[in-house]
Amino acid sequence: MHTFFIAPTSFGVGLTSVSLGLVRALDNVGLRVAFCKPIAQQHATDSGPERSTLLIHQVMGLTPSDPITLERVEDLLGDHKRDILMEQIVGLFQKSADDADVVIVEGLVPTRQAPYVTRLNADIAKTLGAEVILVSASNEDSLDMVADKLEIVSDSFGGVSKKRVLGYIINKMSQEAFSQHSPGAPHEIVKLDAFRNKPLMPIGYIPWDDSLASPRTKDVAQLLNARVLNEGDIAQRRVTSRVLCARTAANITHLLKPGALIITPGDRDDIILAASLASLNGVPLAGLLLTNGIMPADSIMDLCRKAVQSSGLPVMLIETNSYNTATKLDRMNNEVPVDDVDRIERVMDSVASCINAEWLKERCGHNTEPRLSPPAFRYQLVQKAHNAHKRIVLPEGNEPRTIQAAAICHQRGIAQCILLGKPQEIQTVAEGCGLILPDDLVIMDPDVVRGRYIEPMVELRKNKGLNAPMAESQLEDNVVLGTMMLALDEVDGLVSGAVHTTANTIRPAFQLIKTRPDTQIVSSIFFMLLPDQVLVYGDCAVNPDPTAEELADIAIQSAESAAAFGIPPRVAMISYSTGTSGSGVDVEKVRKATELARSKRPELLIDGPLQYDAAAIESVARSKAPNSPVAGRATVFIFPDLNTGNTTYKAVQRSADVISVGPMLQGLRKPVNDLSRGALVDDIVYTIALTAVQAEQSHH
Repeated sequence: MHTFFIAPTSFGVGLTSVSLGLVRALDNVGLRVAFCKPIAQQHATDSGPERSTLLIHQVMGLTPSDPITLERVEDLLGDHKRDILMEQIVGLFQKSADDADVVIVEGLVPTRQAPYVTRLNADIAKTLGAEVILVSASNEDSLDMVADKLEIVSDSFGGVSKKRVLGYIINKMSQEAFSQHSPGAPHEIVKLDAFRNKPLMPIGYIPWDDSLASPRTKDVAQLLNARVLNEGDIAQRRVTSRVLCARTAANITHLLKPGALIITPGDRDDIILAASLASLNGVPLAGLLLTNGIMPADSIMDLCRKAVQSSGLPVMLIETNSYNTATKLDRMNNEVPVDDVDRIERVMDSVASCINAEWLKERCGHNTEPRLSPPAFRYQLVQKAHNAHKRIVLPEGNEPRTIQAAAICHQRGIAQCILLGKPQEIQTVAEGCGLILPDDLVIMDPDVVRGRYIEPMVELRKNKGLNAPMAESQLEDNVVLGTMMLALDEVDGLVSGAVHTTANTIRPAFQLIKTRPDTQIVSSIFFMLLPDQVLVYGDCAVNPDPTAEELADIAIQSAESAAAFGIPPRVAMISYSTGTSGSGVDVEKVRKATELARSKRPELLIDGPLQYDAAAIESVARSKAPNSPVAGRATVFIFPDLNTGNTTYKAVQRSADVISVGPMLQGLRKPVNDLSRGALVDDIVYTIALTAVQAEQSHH
């Protein structure tokens, strides 16, 4: 087990954000990460548990030990009982670090009230045998001044020359300084000039990002103790800009943008009407903040009520005037509230993307089988898609969630998306969502291109009696049109289903793409994102009652899919009986399927029949299937029929509150994937990424 101690050079470096981001970064590269904050250092605004410990539990599902209070620490130090304090810290650390490959230990921040903490940090790091990573920030200092601070603080830990201090992370960098020192991926980061000839490694540079400092409208309302007149989406909307209204409505309309908080006296009817109208037109303003304690006239409230309620616009009233309100907002604490999980996740992902985690992983000398947590699975999925450079067609091109997902995929380099739909209509929907579409996002008008697919479609389906008028009629459906683009290799994959049924999405693929030559069947899998690992379930969506031969095919397909997404395949063929203990037609089918799969792919770890508990739990496996290479540690679960598979996946998903990604179709010559009609934007993004990775696999 390896330990990294994270110590700040001064107050305000963003220590908690960096520590949590490091946990996410190391988790992303497949390490078992634990977290420990030995001593609680509560902020003035904190009233509950210690912030870092609570956040890491909420977001990562880890259970670090409760830290020692600062008061208790000061009592022990005052009584010259430093050794007792260190023993207690070792006990906390060992409880938190159980079964981990690497532990992130978050140190204390030096303040006026606690100037002694730099020495205390050094003692803790030494006691735990940890390598020290220093965190500094360059928001107000030049990089030369940052280097001086790093040098001074590293001396407190024994200095750079003794190699107690491993490296440094600089937070809150300007974009200019960031681009100079981090020209590409995190492993390309450049040392500060001051450390060119010293063994102090740059581990990450993190740029300042305004969007990560955006509070929710709810946080603003709590800060100002506002009276909420209309709640709307107060818990979801974020304040990215503030508009203090002194001018007339005509002069501020260009500022009515997504995320704008409109601050105006309650008697400015023109501003209230303009904000309501903007909301009705689909602009998601952060909120309308009425000052001076003035309630708008009843006639204005009645006029705006429908617009405000239907658009989810939060409306709040406060007693202070506009100027004093703006001043108070300027001084708002930038720290992430402990209940703002969405923002915490984004901060962690942002920090993790700038950390050279692969170098730290090598430093840990880790060579056991990587564990794939849900965030690590999603991270690696996006990385694989990014490296694949695939084109994915989205037939539901005018659907708002699909447009947002396509824009995100382009920004993150996940795939090149092609939206099918009227360009002007798509542009209008995008503007309503507050989106600026990337220049390289392709929008294809079906009416313009449809004609060129009629002849190839007739050729593909001529043995089914398809003629040109029939083909033209079928191509009116954008899913069919997109499937033809895939059949002709103009795109690498297709994702649909946000507004279409599963049959609508899959039927054209069966007809035009067809199955791979090495398989008889198209099947599906779900990736089940359990708290500490990712499992594969198949087939839970397509085949009602597969034969033994088809079940063997499903097992092999699912094992290949698991391996393609970084999950070491150990395949359990599930039944109501384990080994030779039971008999019956259903058990015999599973037994035969296991034998067929083994004979086709002898190198795969496949075993069955196995009951679910014998496949999943080591203690059960020891008694029920002691000699099985799969039992107790299965990663791929193959169910005997759709009834069992669909019921099990839904039961686990709903009862254990597990996120599932899928269904992902397998067995087609080219990838087509179906969305749930309730899919969120993130679900669509990850399905596009899945499809891109599948396209890369089918290409090989």
